[in-house]
Amino acid sequence: WQIGTLPIFRRDGRGRALEVLCGRAMPHRAPTAAGSTDIKIGISACVLGQEVRYDGGHKLDTLVRDTLGALVRFVPVCPEVELGLGVPRTPVNLVRTGKSVRMIEAKTGADHTAAMTAWATRRVEALAREGLSGFIVQQGSPSCGVHGVEIHHGDGTGTIKRGRGLFTTALAMRLPDLPVEEAERLHDPQLRETFIERVFAYHRHLNEAPRRRRP
Repeated sequence: WQIGTLPIFRRDGRGRALEVLCGRAMPHRAPTAAGSTDIKIGISACVLGQEVRYDGGHKLDTLVRDTLGALVRFVPVCPEVELGLGVPRTPVNLVRTGKSVRMIEAKTGADHTAAMTAWATRRVEALAREGLSGFIVQQGSPSCGVHGVEIHHGDGTGTIKRGRGLFTTALAMRLPDLPVEEAERLHDPQLRETFIERVFAYHRHLNEAPRRRRP
């Protein structure tokens, strides 16, 4: 089985790992010269087990690290650490004030919105030059989350789960077609398969674009 001309399954054993990831058996195809390790996927560093969270912990996801990691090259990113907030650090929240959403330290009230937005713009531009084919993020993170990140009301009356992290917002603006998914959702076989199909299709598109530009 393949997407376009790019095989997903390989005879060297890596295909078997992907069969588990997709949740269904499919026939193997011969590998091309451009192996799957050419595929780069950005990932929240804590999902790989790096101890970069505000409390010094991590959010290691062994399915993502060990199964998908056998097929692609991960590019780890931790927005809050790379911004310079340190480990451990005071946790930050997304807070709605008027029509804007701010990144505010929970205890001190320090506002990191401008700094995070500027850093994210630069970091995403650098990642775009690396030729990423997808991104896996930590769910619920005020910097990395995609679906239903908590947004606190500025008047302290509660929260709503409708937000997106500041980093992933910048990522979507710069690379709107890039496949992005949260690590937890990849435990669903159908969502895994859909994400992988999109990653390989996006990778094929990146490889074909330079050839189309040649005279």
